[in-house]
Amino acid sequence: MANYDLIVIGTGPGGYVCAIRAAQLGLKVAVVEKRKTHGGTCLNVGCIPSKALLHASELFDEAGHAFEKMGIKVGKPKLDLKTMMAFKQEAIDGNVKGIEFLLKKNKIDAVFGLGTILGPGRVQVTADDGSAQVIEATSIVIATGSDVAQLPGIAIDEKRIVSSTGALALDHVPGKLVVVGAGVIGLELGSVWRRLGAEVVVVEFLDRILPGMDSEVCRQFQRILERQGVTFKLGSKVAAIDASGKQLSLTVEPAAGGEASKIEADVVLVAIGRVPFTSGLGLEAVGVALDAKGRVVVDDHFATSVPGIFAIGDVIDGPMLAHKAEDEGVAVAELIAGRAGHVNYGIIPGVVYTAPEVASVGRTEDGLKRDGIDYKVGKFPFTANGRAKANQQTEGFVKVLADAATDRVLGVHIIGSDAGNMIAEAAIAMEFGASAEDIARTCHAHPTLPEAVKEAALAVDKRALHI
Repeated sequence: MANYDLIVIGTGPGGYVCAIRAAQLGLKVAVVEKRKTHGGTCLNVGCIPSKALLHASELFDEAGHAFEKMGIKVGKPKLDLKTMMAFKQEAIDGNVKGIEFLLKKNKIDAVFGLGTILGPGRVQVTADDGSAQVIEATSIVIATGSDVAQLPGIAIDEKRIVSSTGALALDHVPGKLVVVGAGVIGLELGSVWRRLGAEVVVVEFLDRILPGMDSEVCRQFQRILERQGVTFKLGSKVAAIDASGKQLSLTVEPAAGGEASKIEADVVLVAIGRVPFTSGLGLEAVGVALDAKGRVVVDDHFATSVPGIFAIGDVIDGPMLAHKAEDEGVAVAELIAGRAGHVNYGIIPGVVYTAPEVASVGRTEDGLKRDGIDYKVGKFPFTANGRAKANQQTEGFVKVLADAATDRVLGVHIIGSDAGNMIAEAAIAMEFGASAEDIARTCHAHPTLPEAVKEAALAVDKRALHI
């Protein structure tokens, strides 16, 4: 029986970062992983492979539609999907091996198998062959991530009816792809297959796309996606899928009730969200409290209802984002080691990695209105940005929301090329309590896309220079 200061169950972004930080602080650490590889959903079947396919499909689309305008004559590009999938796998393998190296470098023991908490300080690890061992530690961190949310009565076979996992591994471009859910995952993967040649229809229960993001940004983003060829059926729900024929037949009903209609599809992607993964952990048996949504209940120090057991990432409340889990992993490791650990939940950026990208941090205009907070708005379109014009990437805008009285930045929203990188400037500014004036008076290199952030900050005080 091995003894440790800390056992981390799950080696996704939250888990492996937690383990590394704890090891840096002098703790003896072991990690438990049910997959044969480290990295969790994110590195194996999520963030990393999807970004590889997004990048490759964007270049494919650019070669077919934009190169000639720039004087680059290459002819019509041909898709080699098998090679593109191999490119995706290279991205996975490189990142997974990187995590393995980091764990070894920090002298962290890795135990592969399903971890079950037997009680405070005791974890049983059951390997694929059925053999089991028990390891002990002073503290345990649950970092098991999330799983695909299921549509009631609809079975995912990962061939014709797929989750994000299956959508990342299709062996052909479907003639028609129906995406159920207009959230981040559905829009990203839908955009991949649209660029590669599929007809894409998105069915969403709500009357808008990207729930929770700024509604003005979402409205423009929807128009952009429609121009790219994506069709939306909002305020609709998939009641059933008949898989008996050569094509899938979906029964789609208005969310508010009414007459159903039929949609035919070659492949259906179910992307209605994710749920905490707690299966097999033995949480109920040891008394770890869960909320009504199946999430582990923790206090502001990530401690569960059982002393010595902590939880982070997708299994607890909050946005299911890898970078949120990483920050929580660092914070809980520091708290366990007797240090100060903290996560600023008001400044966690979110990004949709489509083309163009959508990025957001802080409050939305909808939320400020709802809460009765007096604010000012500054907006600047990329049509007026020199670099965007030169690159022919003029879709979208930057929007800065600032407190009407103090000018403190409350939120920043960007739709445009490279928005995911640009949002970091806004997050740093907000972390330091910056005002819109602070961003406006910071010299930005020219010509760059981030100049639009400065101009939007200037626009808060109605003094943008280039519009």
